[in-house]
Amino acid sequence: MIRAITGFRASAIGCCSVQARRIQWAGCKRYFSSTDTASGPPVKITFVNPKEHLRVTCEVPAGTNILDAAHKNDIDLEGACEGSLACSTCHVIVKDPKIYEKLGEPSDEENDMLDLAFGLTETSRLGCQVKLTPDISGIEVELPAATRNMAVDGYKPKPH
Repeated sequence: MIRAITGFRASAIGCCSVQARRIQWAGCKRYFSSTDTASGPPVKITFVNPKEHLRVTCEVPAGTNILDAAHKNDIDLEGACEGSLACSTCHVIVKDPKIYEKLGEPSDEENDMLDLAFGLTETSRLGCQVKLTPDISGIEVELPAATRNMAVDGYKPKPH
């Protein structure tokens, strides 16, 4: 099932400028949780939640990030900072190392947040920073057993 995904939920603060739905800040790209520019052929993604023994496969438009794909398909992936690269609660584990290699290197900022993630692996990424493209269609990501939300323990924001 393909669901239409719209909406832009980002607020620019500090010394940055909004450009083409991304924030440019100190020379780095921060993709906010937004898929209103997502278009193109559908991309398949499978979410694996070993804690609840669930596997959910869904299709989303190319350009959607993993965090938004999860929220739009009722997958319990937290995203406490709403995709602003300020936490590690949207941490996912890419199951296939070959697909992980196609994602490119995470930014220094993403690596800094991943250092805070629970259950970090060699194929860990933040869901808010991975854009789904046709060349990684069929990606399978595992949700870690727990998250570390430094703001409020147990708080889960509701997607907009």
